Amino acid sequence: MEDFMMKAIDEAKKSMELYEVPVGAVIVKNGVIIARAHNLKEKLKDPTAHAEILAIKKASAFLNNWRLMDCSMYVTLEPCPMCAGAILQSRISKLYIGTFDPVCGACGSVINVIQNNNLNRWTDIKWCYDDRCSDILKDFFKNRR
Repeated sequence: MEDFMMKAIDEAKKSMELYEVPVGAVIVKNGVIIARAHNLKEKLKDPTAHAEILAIKKASAFLNNWRLMDCSMYVTLEPCPMCAGAILQSRISKLYIGTFDPVCGACGSVINVIQNNNLNRWTDIKWCYDDRCSDILKDFFKNRR
C-alpha cells in the first residue's frame, strides 16, 4: 500500500518552499488519492487556506459532493479547530495525523472537536506520530528564527 503520509509530507514540503508553515494533507478514497493540498495562507492572504480546508474543497469538487464519507485524510500536523470542524462537516471517516500540535491542536492535544459527544459527528482518529512530520516543522521554525 502506498505511503499516504509521505504524500502529505511532500505537500508540506511545497508549503515550506513558499515560506508557509509546512503542513500537507491528502484525501484518499478506495485506496486512491482524490485530493492533495498544502498551506497557502500567506500566498493567498487567506486565513482559511489551510491544507485541510483546501484538500476538502478539492475532494468535494472531485466527487461532486460535499459528503466525503468513506474517505480518509492524512495530515502532517494535528488540525486546528477550524479544520477539525470542516473535517466533521465533510463527514470524513478517518483522520491520520502525523504529529500533534500543542498550541492549537483540536483532535485531542488541546481540545477534541473531532471526537466530542456533544456534536453530531465522530471521526476515527489514527495517530501516526511520524518523525518526518515533526522534523519538517522543527526545521521550518528553526530556520525562521
